[in-house]
Amino acid sequence: MEDLKAIIAENITQLRRANGMTQAGLAEKLNYTDKAVSKWERRESLPDITVLKAIADCFGVTVDYLITAEHKDTKQETVNEADEKMKLHTKNRGFITGMSILLVWLIACTAFIVINALDGKSCVHWLTFIYAIPISLIVWLVMNSVWFNVRRNFLIISFLTWGILISVYLTLLMAGANAPMLFLLGVPGQAIIYLWSKIRTSDKN
Repeated sequence: MEDLKAIIAENITQLRRANGMTQAGLAEKLNYTDKAVSKWERRESLPDITVLKAIADCFGVTVDYLITAEHKDTKQETVNEADEKMKLHTKNRGFITGMSILLVWLIACTAFIVINALDGKSCVHWLTFIYAIPISLIVWLVMNSVWFNVRRNFLIISFLTWGILISVYLTLLMAGANAPMLFLLGVPGQAIIYLWSKIRTSDKN
């Protein structure tokens, strides 16, 4: 068992470093804590088979690769292939996220043109662009939660909170109601978001 722990620990460490990934970065992709990853690499605990499969998929290798000590000449090639594959996936996900956000603004532009064509005297059609801001942030939040660094969610949710408040305030203003006190809601809201960002997930071993 100790030999297996040592083999798995060495393989995880080498793959993680070869991909320029920190223990925290790997932990986020696996939905585990960096403390758990550290225990695996220090041979203090052994990941179960489902976690080994997730680690193998993350680095583009097989479970057999993780539990095998000798990889001969194919080892570096496998690591390089996994590195290239991960970079390509990250780049493609970035493109998809960008296109999704641009789609929101395309819809906003379309709505602006249609409203302006139907009622040229309307003074509220520009609000379509204001509403596009929080919607874009929601799209970014979803994509980031699924594909990227979830720690960035704190910043995105902060922007989203204030974006929603600005949208509501401007909508009320156009309706003839000036409610600047509305922004006071952002203070406790921001405090809640900050405290939420400090909550750490439990250690999964």
